[in-house]
Amino acid sequence: MKVSAFTMVRNADLLYFPIKASIQSILPLVDEYIVALGNGDIDDRTKQIIESIPSPKIKIYPRVWPESSFKESRIFAEETNFALSKCTGDWCFYLQADEVVHEADYDSILKAINENDQRPEVDGLLFKYFHFWGDYDHYLPFHGWYKNEIRLFKSNRKVYSIKDAQSFRKGQNQKLSVTEIDARIFHYGWVRPPSVMQTKKKEHEGFHHGRATAEEMFSSLGNNFDYGPLGRIPRFDGTHPEVMREWIKKLDWKDELNFSNSGKPLRPLHKHEMWKYRLLSHFEKQFLRGRSFFGYSNWKILE
Repeated sequence: MKVSAFTMVRNADLLYFPIKASIQSILPLVDEYIVALGNGDIDDRTKQIIESIPSPKIKIYPRVWPESSFKESRIFAEETNFALSKCTGDWCFYLQADEVVHEADYDSILKAINENDQRPEVDGLLFKYFHFWGDYDHYLPFHGWYKNEIRLFKSNRKVYSIKDAQSFRKGQNQKLSVTEIDARIFHYGWVRPPSVMQTKKKEHEGFHHGRATAEEMFSSLGNNFDYGPLGRIPRFDGTHPEVMREWIKKLDWKDELNFSNSGKPLRPLHKHEMWKYRLLSHFEKQFLRGRSFFGYSNWKILE
């Protein structure tokens, strides 16, 4: 049985994506790792960073991101699907450049692959998510932040990436039939220096709405992203993946974070700070054991 991994990325160096740790985190589990590498800024070192990983499993495909695909983030799904098209494995493992797998979950992942390989009703596997916020000590177990996602699936199911490449469908826009596994994705997309986080948000809005619209949207905002009062955010008491050790040591913006329980007056609220999401999160925690009311669900869960 062969397992392929794949990702798409651009400007990982300039925008503070832990791409090296992301790739290394599942390299021991896969037979090949496909990277669709977009044409980044001239001073970006993403290619050199990936090539510094000493593994013949990694295959890099240079790509040009056309401006015509920027709106509505079509470019993310298009590039993800290109990378997927180069996979030759029986199973395909997708990680975005800010997602990392914990080595403690390797056995669970391999067990799930072996147990479900001969189950024709199973298309893929559903992972749990930890979304980190501001630093590596705070995370967001709140309504509105997806708690699960498909990251590993069989290659013979005509699967393709949808929307902004967060998830997948098969055939004629059908949901995948999945089984839940006891494995986690550590998502670090909201752990960046405040100035880089603001730049990343601006670029992302450009992919959704076009560069001109993004420039106008951010013209009145400051240069630094405001994470808000981290004192209101739960602390993470577990361990991070070992491959993140050196990356985590680089954190040097603690003096720019607010660790209190109060934020700036009149500051626009983040989604998890809005009263309706806080109320829903409370009920989910108290009565649903963390399950979501009307939560995001792009799959069919099998027993």
